Amino acid sequence: MPTSEAILVELKTIANDWQLLSALWHAYFAALILALILRFRPTKRAAGLALALPVLSVSILAWVYANFFNGAIFALLGIVLLAVGARLGCEAVEIAPPWLTVVGALMLGFGWTYPHFLENATAIDYLYAAPAALIPCPTLSIVIGFTLILGGFRSRLWCLVVAMAGIFYGAYGAARLGVTIDWVLFVGALITTYAAFSRQLMAADDKASTR
Repeated sequence: MPTSEAILVELKTIANDWQLLSALWHAYFAALILALILRFRPTKRAAGLALALPVLSVSILAWVYANFFNGAIFALLGIVLLAVGARLGCEAVEIAPPWLTVVGALMLGFGWTYPHFLENATAIDYLYAAPAALIPCPTLSIVIGFTLILGGFRSRLWCLVVAMAGIFYGAYGAARLGVTIDWVLFVGALITTYAAFSRQLMAADDKASTR
């Protein structure tokens, strides 16, 4: 495991060297948001697979910068999400109850404008160049945000997988790396854990599992 200082330098380098890629990922997320606003409802399977892609992007960049831990963890996480997503079914996604949608939107906004690592950035720069889909914490925040907005896909497994990743990286970033704002990710992951065991959200999943 690299030192905290080395990890912070690497994350800052990725965030600043790959701003164009980040802008493309922001456009990708914007397209997903616009589709939901326009009441387009993709299948749970398609939405799950779409959210696995930014996770794999983090893995690829971590390997490029020789962070083998993040590279391996996010490769595994991406593969697991692809596998779980492929089994989510062909039902259309559903929007979560209002309170959970609000929390999801806040998590999405936090990841979208993640206020760390960019150098000499203005407020406008963070709207399109924050390191979403480049480094772990903002990426997990966005995936958790979409997960909460879409009611966890009514999949306890999906919720627990993304929640465990968020709990680990949120706590590690805040407590070990000193990036205090990562506690936001930690709290969002805890709420996702709650959603995983919500009878209201998971009733359909429970019924399906007993068939």
